Amino acid sequence: MDVLNSSRLPANQSDLSSAFTHQVLPPLYFVTCIVGLCLNGVAAWIFFRVPSDSGLVVYLKNMVVADLLMLTTFPFKLASQLGLGGWRIHVVICRYTAVLFYSSMYVGIVFMGLISLERYVKIVRHASSSAPSSCRSRLGGVSGLHLLQSVGFARVLALLTWSLLVLCVLPNVLLTSRPANEENPRRCMELKTPLGVQWHRVSTLFNVSLFWATLLVLAFCYASIARRVYQSYRRVRRNNSDVHRKSNRSIFSILAVFFVCFVPYHICRVPYTLSQMPGSGFSRDARFALFQMKEGTLFLSALNVCLDPVIYVLMCRTFRESLLKKLSGRERRRSLTTAHSLSNI
Repeated sequence: MDVLNSSRLPANQSDLSSAFTHQVLPPLYFVTCIVGLCLNGVAAWIFFRVPSDSGLVVYLKNMVVADLLMLTTFPFKLASQLGLGGWRIHVVICRYTAVLFYSSMYVGIVFMGLISLERYVKIVRHASSSAPSSCRSRLGGVSGLHLLQSVGFARVLALLTWSLLVLCVLPNVLLTSRPANEENPRRCMELKTPLGVQWHRVSTLFNVSLFWATLLVLAFCYASIARRVYQSYRRVRRNNSDVHRKSNRSIFSILAVFFVCFVPYHICRVPYTLSQMPGSGFSRDARFALFQMKEGTLFLSALNVCLDPVIYVLMCRTFRESLLKKLSGRERRRSLTTAHSLSNI
């Protein structure tokens, strides 16, 4: 596939690609895929050896699953950007992997919102008992019986979240059923039935609304947590600025990841989606610009798979301790092996 350096493409060509999408994004996705697989592989290996004894652990484990599912779509994205697989790879992306990518992304967003609510209840509301938990935030606090912190209720919420998103996006697979050929696979809307186009519009607005609702939840929860932390710091009145700084870092890591990865994409997603609708009235230059913005901000959303493990390390004590134990054990074995080899010289 020739690299296109200008938006001035033939009128009958629906490809809006550019040097940015063919030369810049592929290596970025490749590095992100490799790093994400390594980090989330380690996270899954550690996390699924940790007992689910709190709602927080349940939510974090589901985030790992969502990230792993998202990672499975990266090879198809790379193949498309590099011009591999011909027009059929675009059909696979339109019908299946793009749906999996977006559903995984929004599942992750919902669990970020649930984690924020759980932290709000734990730190601000004090609606918990004094029973210890294996996974605490750096602020300490207490694990309790509140519904959001209950393992059983967290599992129900996880099941409902996955079910809701699957029911929302499954019609996008089933209704992308029009015959594909070499002329139409690059624009997914041309593969959708009329009902599929309408469902895509509704599901997009639903997902975007879900994102903005989650953003409001995060803003409220972390504003309340920040106020609580500041009040506690002022009340203690002793030299614990280092502890205070570490507490902020652990709690607000999820907010930072959310803003870096998801806010830019959702700012441009609605106008981009509208530009893809039949008879939208957008000029070719406008559609080209929106496509470039969408692809760039979509990469930031994909970068989430590399940043989520930072959240696990900062927010979950058991994960952090298990990781350090594994690393120290491996280093100790390496030292012993080196010492044994030297002794045989």
